[in-house]
Amino acid sequence: MNFVGKIGLFIVALLVLVAVIGPLFIPEIRVTAQNLDFSFEPPSFAHPMGLDENGRDVLARVIYGARLSLIVGITVVAVSGAVGIAIGMVAGYYGGWIDRIVSGFIFNVFLAFPGILLAIATVAFLGPSLSNLILALCAIGWVGYARLMRAQVLKVREYDFVTAARALGANDFRIIVRHILPNAIQPLIVQASLGMAGAIMAEASLSFLGLGVPPPTPSWGAMLNDARTYFASGWHLTLFPGVMIALAVLGFNLVGDGLREWLDPKQKAR
Repeated sequence: MNFVGKIGLFIVALLVLVAVIGPLFIPEIRVTAQNLDFSFEPPSFAHPMGLDENGRDVLARVIYGARLSLIVGITVVAVSGAVGIAIGMVAGYYGGWIDRIVSGFIFNVFLAFPGILLAIATVAFLGPSLSNLILALCAIGWVGYARLMRAQVLKVREYDFVTAARALGANDFRIIVRHILPNAIQPLIVQASLGMAGAIMAEASLSFLGLGVPPPTPSWGAMLNDARTYFASGWHLTLFPGVMIALAVLGFNLVGDGLREWLDPKQKAR
């Protein structure tokens, strides 16, 4: 992996470390504990990221918000990737009327709507909750994986080793799992890394609009929404969650770029 990819990997590793190790040192009670006498207290030794408008510890809320963002990102990528890979493989391998229905109709229907608007409509209809948020993001996320997998399968299924396996009597399931999937999955790994960044950004956007996880569960997007009213009196309320969103998205994007070069022989040779 190139130097830029290693920087992204370091940022992602640091984010995961904060989300996993942070709650072991900061009890969850600090997320909701209020002290109105010290509202808008700036960063200090006792509270490195200060206190919010309700006197809650911003550091604790940022750490638990990181855990929520990773849970949403990993779940959305895993579910969307699994569904998209399965649909894309079937459409690309069998072709014919199956491919016409899937790629010619279903893909176009989902791509006709802006993704974030479809997610907003889904959460608004089902109601704000973690499960509904993940469901909404999965509903718009699987199409990208399916299109990419279909394109890969259309190419790989014409290779000589696939023809040889078919001539030797291998069934479709064995050909897809043993021969096509391992040779078509590389671009999906890069897509998954970039998808993590997109899922984190989408979760923050929906939470900013009040369609994410209901309070008092901390979310970076919800923290930004609460802080925009108090920007003049509490600059730190906007700074820290905003920086965390930017770092998370930047880290996964850099990892995706690094993986794309590392997994592409032409890029490695260049």
